[in-house]
Amino acid sequence: MLVIESNEMRNIEKLAAQQGTPLSSLMEQAGTKIAEIVTEMIYRNKLKKICIICGSGNNGGDGFVAARLISVMNCTVNVILADGDPKTDLAKMNFNILPDKVNILPFYERAIESVSVIAESDMIIDAVYGIGFRDGLNPQIAEIIQLCNENQKARKIAVDVPSGIVCDSGEIINGCFKADLTVSFTALKPLHVLYPSMDYCGEIRVAEVGIPKNIISVCEYAMKTTDSYIKDNPLKGRRMSAHKGTNGTLLSICGSYGMAGAAVLSGISALRTGVGLLKSAVPKSIYPIVAQKLIESVFLPLEETAGGTISAGEFDKILYEIMNRCSAVLLGCGLGQSDDITKLVSMIVENSTKPIVIDADGINAVSMNIDVLRRATVPIILTPHPGEMARMTHTDIAAVQAHRYEMTKLFAQEYHVTVVLKGANTIIATPEGRAYVNRTGNNGMAKGGSGDVLAGIMASLLAQGTDTEKAAVYAVYYHGLAGDRCAENYSKRSMLPSDIADEIRYSEFGKIRD
Repeated sequence: MLVIESNEMRNIEKLAAQQGTPLSSLMEQAGTKIAEIVTEMIYRNKLKKICIICGSGNNGGDGFVAARLISVMNCTVNVILADGDPKTDLAKMNFNILPDKVNILPFYERAIESVSVIAESDMIIDAVYGIGFRDGLNPQIAEIIQLCNENQKARKIAVDVPSGIVCDSGEIINGCFKADLTVSFTALKPLHVLYPSMDYCGEIRVAEVGIPKNIISVCEYAMKTTDSYIKDNPLKGRRMSAHKGTNGTLLSICGSYGMAGAAVLSGISALRTGVGLLKSAVPKSIYPIVAQKLIESVFLPLEETAGGTISAGEFDKILYEIMNRCSAVLLGCGLGQSDDITKLVSMIVENSTKPIVIDADGINAVSMNIDVLRRATVPIILTPHPGEMARMTHTDIAAVQAHRYEMTKLFAQEYHVTVVLKGANTIIATPEGRAYVNRTGNNGMAKGGSGDVLAGIMASLLAQGTDTEKAAVYAVYYHGLAGDRCAENYSKRSMLPSDIADEIRYSEFGKIRD
């Protein structure tokens, strides 16, 4: 599925009109889709009082179409004109053919009655602003939106965009409609997948409204969803004669005193994802602990600092393993923070001859010497959470979360790395400027250790010969899918990262046929 920005959506609509699908037809089909969805909800939940809040533009026109079609049901349909009479020709046309059964309330003129209708409604449909919204809500519409949000019993549906959200950035300036369901037309828009707006969209459904598929297939898009990428880019099967050597060797440089679990979780995940051989380079102090849990791994116990992190003096030994005995490197899970680690990570990044996944403390070390990424000669995947991304870009978490897409894409292109910005709707960006958004996963995965599982999956795929783009997308998607299965089996509160690692074998990834 594509994520398309507002200007491109307008271009798509113009092209559709040129090919014989006028905007009037798109509006009729958009309103029809809304009516179809809410009619089923009305019937199933026996709702009696429906309120449609309409703006003066074409989003309001979609609302008028929906009102006309819903009015045939056994319920009361009220249309509140939030911003005066309709102003566009199409909105006027659909307003003028509303049946007498629809009760029309201009908010300016009948404010008391309108407030009462909003408060008593069983369903509220927001058709005030669409993808063209740019500035904050004016005071009156802000008041109407607030009244809608205060009605806790009503099911709330947003038409394309919850009013008050800027389409392309997800910015909320002075409040917005809080939807239980948002129906997006033709494609997802950035606000549906970005922070903070995604928290106000509720469930998101994409409805086809008659745009010819040949137009969509050549349009410019901001992002693509990971599931659509996977559908178009299947993993290569293994040869019948495959053995552990042909299935890749992963050198995992992870763990420190007090952080043995990170090496274990990433290692188990790498093995579950099919790497032929896992070699775990760990500080000697945690070797006995990790070895008890990772019985399929071979080990490279290393000298350590007084603080229990790998000594920088072990670089030559690590570099030999990288150059001669592995096909990819995982660097950073639970690695700890020290001057030795900062030095060691930089030397590995600058001298590695094999692709690297850098996670957690590896990222923290890189952020101390960010230009080392420019000196790398191999593909690199970085997997920061928002705090780590903030450290790499010398900003704060709020800025990262407010500009997830732009910041991830720019960083990937500037440093020629693949970046996986973790969190709800993880963003993946490639050095070439492509971007993906992931919609699997859930908030039960918000526990320490989940990132180690993701890094292990990703590095395993890389070690097996998968390119960085595909390894990143596949890992994020199936990591989330395994998390969703855990949520079903154990609940979001009680599920653990170790459960996610174990679920890989049962998830759809485990069913991929070689």
